[in-house]
Amino acid sequence: MTEKLQKILSRAGIASRRSLESMILEGRVIVNGQIATVGDRYEADSITVKIDGRTVFSPETQKVACRVLMYHKPEGELTTLSDPENRPTVYDHIPTPPSGRWIYIGRLDINTSGLLLFTTDGELANALMHPKYEVERVYAARIYGEVTEEQLSSLLSGVMLEDGKASFSKINYVGGEGRNAWYHVTLKEGRKREVRRLWEAVGLKVSRLIRIKYAGIDLDPNLKTGQFRELSLNELNRLRKAVRLDPIEELAPSIDLKAGVSKFKKNPSAKPKVSGSTRRVSSAFKKDDNKKDYKKSGSKPYGSISRKDDADEGFKKRSFVKGRSYSREEPKNDGFKGRIVSRRSDDSSSRSGKNGYDRGTKENRFGTRVKSRGNFRK
Repeated sequence: MTEKLQKILSRAGIASRRSLESMILEGRVIVNGQIATVGDRYEADSITVKIDGRTVFSPETQKVACRVLMYHKPEGELTTLSDPENRPTVYDHIPTPPSGRWIYIGRLDINTSGLLLFTTDGELANALMHPKYEVERVYAARIYGEVTEEQLSSLLSGVMLEDGKASFSKINYVGGEGRNAWYHVTLKEGRKREVRRLWEAVGLKVSRLIRIKYAGIDLDPNLKTGQFRELSLNELNRLRKAVRLDPIEELAPSIDLKAGVSKFKKNPSAKPKVSGSTRRVSSAFKKDDNKKDYKKSGSKPYGSISRKDDADEGFKKRSFVKGRSYSREEPKNDGFKGRIVSRRSDDSSSRSGKNGYDRGTKENRFGTRVKSRGNFRK
């Protein structure tokens, strides 16, 4: 069976179809010794392809093992192969596959963390991102603002964005108090910044966003940000089944994960600054048996949640529990009350005298500079 050249090469993981079409138009692609043209069709097992004089595809090299890598993307990394501004990318932290190349499945923007899948199988990657399969993506979103039933109803029924109408297929409230509540939202498409733009369209802001599921595969809770692992055979075949591809019988040999140690771990000073909140909220992507789906009508469900935050500077650790409100604690002077006045001797021109206190400043446990009691001089 013949197929278009760019489809054959894309499935082999050489490049995207769009990139390959550009290369063909530029005359850089040679097939069996002839310059290729857009629209040429071939049988995959009968061609040898060169790009810029280098053989990239032949009957001997066309079989690339289907591998899928799960990566817990941190905030501050770009989902791209390279960046002209030399910012860190997701490819800086994953190992090179023995054959083919990694194709990311569903881009995440620089301020979004969570589940990012990579595969060496171009056919699988294209199917998982194609709108016709309606592959579900689930995100944990922390919303800044008071969320009303009318806003939720609009998000479910659809709101107009600059690139067309969009909506969430599901919205689940999973916890949080006041103006920082957590919701799990489900999409069946992958437009640019779609989750954030949907909430902004109803007057609310996403202060943190984590992808927790893609095509039925959950983010492994044992993976810390910046870590990765290969999918098991069962997980890989679940992905293939979601887009109606035949299952595979056995996994390819494991990749040497030591080759993929993050360069940031080797050189901690190279770690990028992360914009926005970096507090870890484990409850945002853990399953909650008490959570309920929103309907277009009815009262707002009120699930239970326990959340522990790492203390910010000047704030104590706290837990959020249903039915209670919390406020931030301002830094205190760590035991020093009021103004400390030094005694001066008659002939003293300084702030401390022969019979007075030495005055100075010190840092309390919050890092605030406060006046300190000096040693009494006799």
